[in-house]
Amino acid sequence: MDYAKLWFVFWAVLWAGYFALDGFDLGVGFSGWLAAGNEEERRGVFASLGPFWDGNEVWLITAGGATFAAFPAVYAGLFSWLYPALLLILFSLIARGVSLEFRGKVQAAAWRSFWERTACVSSFLAALLFGVAFGNIFRGLQIGAGGYAGTFLGLLNPYALLTGLLFCAFFFFHGQLWLAFKAPAGAAARAGRLAGRAWYALAALTVVFLAWSWAATGLYGNFLVRRELALLPLLFAGALVLAKVLLALGRPSKAFLASFAAIALFTLTGFAGIYPALLPSAIDPEFSLTVYNSSSSAYTLRLMTAVVVVFLPVVVGYQVWVYRLFRAPLGAEELKKSGMY
Repeated sequence: MDYAKLWFVFWAVLWAGYFALDGFDLGVGFSGWLAAGNEEERRGVFASLGPFWDGNEVWLITAGGATFAAFPAVYAGLFSWLYPALLLILFSLIARGVSLEFRGKVQAAAWRSFWERTACVSSFLAALLFGVAFGNIFRGLQIGAGGYAGTFLGLLNPYALLTGLLFCAFFFFHGQLWLAFKAPAGAAARAGRLAGRAWYALAALTVVFLAWSWAATGLYGNFLVRRELALLPLLFAGALVLAKVLLALGRPSKAFLASFAAIALFTLTGFAGIYPALLPSAIDPEFSLTVYNSSSSAYTLRLMTAVVVVFLPVVVGYQVWVYRLFRAPLGAEELKKSGMY
């Protein structure tokens, strides 16, 4: 068995799971206030994330751990070459988590407003920076014979910023769909309308991204050689359209699942496009970090595969249980119990 290739698939799935799960609470973090008309509804927006947001971040931690264990050269490269960018993402995620937990600790309007603004800015920044990071990976980094030759400001190129805005649009739509069936009635109705309008902006950004990717990246190469991979972008497009149709039919919870699938398929499509590279070089493919020149030993990968087989079903099972347990929309009684928000 080619364990290096298998771990590339695991790595892609972990990132896809993270963006599909944490995407909605990042989206709620920076756009939930648009759906809330009063303090009770704003509290409901924050309370809707309470049982879920920290569990969603387990996928990010696992993706980071998998990178360290399976592809140590990639991990070293990321934290050496892109340290300032990764530190900004970390600080954003910390500020987002603190804001969610601290908002309801003091019953004062100024206190709540400060933490709501913190949640908005930090959630938007995290979403944007994740998109910028993956936009640069899709485009290729300035990796040469001496290592990374680029600059921090060079990461903020137009294509990467477009990818960042696309991520923000995805998470906005995803977050509003979550509120459309989870938030109190008034906020849920407004969230449904916001999601319906946001879909058009998301679709337009997706078309621009796909066209620009054709011109500026090598993402399409694998799809032209291995036609079966074309199923991924086709499924992605189908899931995105299905989300809009289901929302128009008044089924926001099903639309949320379609949006979940669209984000996961978009991420997997990107990874399929860069394979076998994990960090492609824009200077020369010979300098790319791939599954073969940056992976751990076969023994390590084989041992880690056994661990994943045992523990991944436990993690997935736990999250399925939590989502089923708290699947009901927030009503007046639940809001009374959610005073911490």
